[in-house]
Amino acid sequence: MPADAGAARLPTEATQLGLDPLSLRVLAFEDAWSGRAGAKASAIRAEFDVAPARYYQLLSAILDSPAALRHDPLLVRRLQRMREARAAARASRTFRIDTQDPID
Repeated sequence: MPADAGAARLPTEATQLGLDPLSLRVLAFEDAWSGRAGAKASAIRAEFDVAPARYYQLLSAILDSPAALRHDPLLVRRLQRMREARAAARASRTFRIDTQDPID
């Protein structure tokens, strides 16, 4: 393994690659949270002082960033796959519409 293999993970390097400190914190939080169970929403509020919906909007934008992919390709690709799986699950849901007239 090359000596500079972890260099892209250093905050100064990541900032030079185009990631702001908030993006770095979000990626670190997601990396630390993987495999854990619990109240993630309350942890998001405590750590970032934002609503979970806003956090996930930020996370989605970060995951679409080439700089994030360069910073931690394994984490970003895993999170992208999870996001795509959730979107596919939502898209596959069907809503049953009752076409029969109700009997009075």
